[in-house]
Amino acid sequence: MNPISIVGAGPGAPDLLTIRALNRLKDAEVLIWTDSLISPGILELVSKDCEKFKTSSLTLEEILELLIKHSKLGKKVVRLHDGDPCLYGAISEQICGLAEEGIEVEVIPGISAYQATASELKKELTIPGIVQTIVLSRASGRTGIPARENLEKLSRIGGSLCLYLSARHVDDVQKELLLHYPAETPVAIGYRVTWDDQWLKVVPLKEMAVTSKEKGLLRTTLYIISPALRSYSNRSKLYYDDHKHLFRQK
Repeated sequence: MNPISIVGAGPGAPDLLTIRALNRLKDAEVLIWTDSLISPGILELVSKDCEKFKTSSLTLEEILELLIKHSKLGKKVVRLHDGDPCLYGAISEQICGLAEEGIEVEVIPGISAYQATASELKKELTIPGIVQTIVLSRASGRTGIPARENLEKLSRIGGSLCLYLSARHVDDVQKELLLHYPAETPVAIGYRVTWDDQWLKVVPLKEMAVTSKEKGLLRTTLYIISPALRSYSNRSKLYYDDHKHLFRQK
């Protein structure tokens, strides 16, 4: 049996796929994909003869049944996830289920929405002397998060906080963040970043909720809360003339 390729589709734009991901898509004989979250343009990269299965309405058991069936038929199977499958991709349970059937997988990373959003804004999320920590998290919602990771605790760090899957709970999110971030902290709100219908705006934290609701955001939305979204000219020590390192001896 061929190993199943779990492939990250990236944020949406087909030309942001990795070369390895593109090669797996072109070679795929069976594509099992998260149709509700992946840009249609990426589907144009697979062969016309490739058999395609949408998963937006399927359970884990039904997805595993498809993966196992076609893998055992000797097909080249691609399980296509949005973004980076290692981040909120629900791949762990799929890998475990496949392992029970003796089926190996490979995981091919994709560019995540927080990276694409920062790039679209032409911003660095780690500014010397301002912020050096990036936190990726989400609102609790129906699935919950460990108590030690609640937003009130994470916001104490004051770093670049990137929140996925949180638009439905934006009022609670804003309330918790305001406990530690100043009300004027910039917040990037990104909807389907790099898709054709991308919407991206930076607002003060105090306007995060009202802006989201005015736009009607519920899905495919990312928030980046960070002082780094302001303009800074702080220099990294790495490039100072008097900074000695392995490749610049003094």
